[in-house]
Amino acid sequence: MIDIVVVLRAEDAVLDFLSVLTDGETALVLADHGRTLTFPATQSPAERLARIAGHVHPADDRAGASGPGPLADLVREAAGDREARVWTHSPADNRRSRGRVGRDTAIGCADRDVRHAVGYSPYLQVVSDFDHSLDRELIAGKLDFVNRACEHLLTAPSPEYVVQTPRIPATERFFHADAEERERLFALLASLDDEAASIADPWEFGSSPYEKDRLDATAAWVLGHRAATGESLVEVGACEGALTHRLVAAGCAVHATEPNPLFRKRLAEAVGGTETVRVTSKDLAGLADLTEEGHPRAGAHLLIEMLYYGQDLGLLDRLPTDHLFVALEPDAMDSRVRPWLAASATWQEVESVHLVPPRVETVCAGRAYLIKRGSDGLLLRRTAG
Repeated sequence: MIDIVVVLRAEDAVLDFLSVLTDGETALVLADHGRTLTFPATQSPAERLARIAGHVHPADDRAGASGPGPLADLVREAAGDREARVWTHSPADNRRSRGRVGRDTAIGCADRDVRHAVGYSPYLQVVSDFDHSLDRELIAGKLDFVNRACEHLLTAPSPEYVVQTPRIPATERFFHADAEERERLFALLASLDDEAASIADPWEFGSSPYEKDRLDATAAWVLGHRAATGESLVEVGACEGALTHRLVAAGCAVHATEPNPLFRKRLAEAVGGTETVRVTSKDLAGLADLTEEGHPRAGAHLLIEMLYYGQDLGLLDRLPTDHLFVALEPDAMDSRVRPWLAASATWQEVESVHLVPPRVETVCAGRAYLIKRGSDGLLLRRTAG
């Protein structure tokens, strides 16, 4: 049996996998350069750390792994004819470069025992299966490695590479993940790109009690203003249609837009044959596309949980509607939307509502949990003239 650690960069091996690499015969795969270091059982921890230190490089945003196949080949070469346990990054690592390595390694080594490091997880609390507490001697070795080999990373400006105290755990934690759990963890930490859409319902709108309450409350809020806004709605960023279905069931006519083609395809399939739903068939890069000529006027535009990504709020003035429903986490509403609204000569507040309170909830079938931060709603009406 050999333990093989697969990481993006050399320092990752010591920060999260020191307990694995200092016990018995091991190998280390450095995915950024496709190199493998082997450590015989007779080699001391100090000697191993010195060898790894020689491969720590300056931060390089171009560093990346080459995919499941090449990583599997490196593991196969390191293992030879021996049985191997494989240790790698979490697919939910908030640093996407590491998350991809963890995901790709698990895909390429699907026939092996693969274990993921919990590491520093600022957004999720991950339930671990194996915890390795370091003794003081190993902790001293880890800290000395950081101070000597990673001094330049202690002040690195990039969150992908900076080494801070939470990145240097005294207890290294690991977990198993099956294919579905792995893909859900990976998608959950993605942004609004194809990685998020790599699986259906990545944010668990269909199974989460919190999300059900949020969507029900949002639909009831919108529907409660039909007398003023009418039945015609534009839903911006409809994803796979969790809110769309609720509005259509109440008799609204919904023009659903979704910029991600994978989400949009699922949305179109989900509402196919529904006469009161129209799904925009082309890519819409953002709010700017909805302000162009050709988009019909609607009673209201819905911007539900989607103004988190630096959009230019000035574009809201040009949307072809007299009403906006905006929903966001309370902190985001207060820091982003309300200052803009206070300076706006185009929109005035009609109503402010508290849709759902925060809740701690499990995700990915209980593998992790997090705080859903609640949702506030703001109904805006265009001012006269």
